[in-house]
Amino acid sequence: QVQLVESGGGLVQSGGSLRLSCASSGRVSIAAMGWYRQTPEKQRELVATFGTGRRINYGDSVKDRFTISTNRAMNTVYLQMNSLKPEDTGVYFCYLRDYTTREHWGRGTQVTVSL
Repeated sequence: QVQLVESGGGLVQSGGSLRLSCASSGRVSIAAMGWYRQTPEKQRELVATFGTGRRINYGDSVKDRFTISTNRAMNTVYLQMNSLKPEDTGVYFCYLRDYTTREHWGRGTQVTVSL
């Protein structure tokens, strides 16, 4: 059973920073791992992910502000979020896809950016 545990969400003022963490557990061969978010205005959207060969993919709205990183085993991912904006407010979900293409999701962590 794969589990993803997120931490690090919270309330921050516009322009501030937060760092999210996600640790995976259980036997799984990780093909991709990263973050998506659900905002009030949009469907779940890509934030940042590591894919094949540790290639990084960022959502257009977070490029140059957010940085994803991982450990050597790529079973923990971090998301450093800088220059946060109110439109970044939402629930951030950790995501993992294994080599059978099965997708796993964390429960989500709330990020709220105030004016």
